[in-house]
Amino acid sequence: MKTAMDRKDEALATAAVDALIEQLRLTPKPGLPDARDLEALATRQDLSSLRWSAKALAPGLAAMAAAARRIGEPGRALREELGAIGRATERSARLAGAGHRGALWTLGLLVAAAALEPRAVPSDIMATAKRIAAHPDRRAPRRPSVGSTVSAKYGAAGARGEARAGFPHVRRASEALARAGADGTCARLDALLTVMSMLQDTGLLYTAGPHGLRRVQAGARAVLDAGGTATEEGRAALAQFDAGLRGDGLHPRGSGSLLAGALFLNSLPVMPAPV
Repeated sequence: MKTAMDRKDEALATAAVDALIEQLRLTPKPGLPDARDLEALATRQDLSSLRWSAKALAPGLAAMAAAARRIGEPGRALREELGAIGRATERSARLAGAGHRGALWTLGLLVAAAALEPRAVPSDIMATAKRIAAHPDRRAPRRPSVGSTVSAKYGAAGARGEARAGFPHVRRASEALARAGADGTCARLDALLTVMSMLQDTGLLYTAGPHGLRRVQAGARAVLDAGGTATEEGRAALAQFDAGLRGDGLHPRGSGSLLAGALFLNSLPVMPAPV
């Protein structure tokens, strides 16, 4: 029989998975798979497969929440347990169709922080996630990743740097959602573009170099400067931006993962005070 704590862990995991699926479903996302696509060019998987693999993250995310509650503090022990759970969860998600590695890193830390601080506001949750991410994971594989290699080459923060800085781009996306109304498609698109306009996306740097990154940042800023996606001028700029990215195979995946984090924070269930 499930306990009240088990249900709280599952509620956090469900909220995180729902946020990731909302991000996947958001349309039109410039350079990213969305509901228009029969196939996602970046992954060669259709959107349905991406959704199923997102749902495969739920048990791991619930385990991360449970680990946070059990350990009770954002220290090295929690960081290392989250790393072990995350690696196992990524393998399961890959069997379901895709790993969602960037989203799992972001959502896993935020879910664990939310479990540690069940009545905290989003800014406090991000601060707690920062404290977790500050600790090294001694059990992590030592081979260099694409992100770490690109970070060293270009000085970009990468996913680890984003977390250790307290998720500044998640915060900006969350603020954009709150200003515009988190339930609207235009609000979500503008939040995504806000991230794209500033993020040093290591995936983009790896595949397209600094020129490709600057192109994405400038295109996103142009849409926002035109008034955002709620305006006719902004929608025209978005269509041009999207066509250019898709035509040239530029995929700002990191921005999508961070938008999922913001959607999670802005839709957290109301957690009762601990008894």
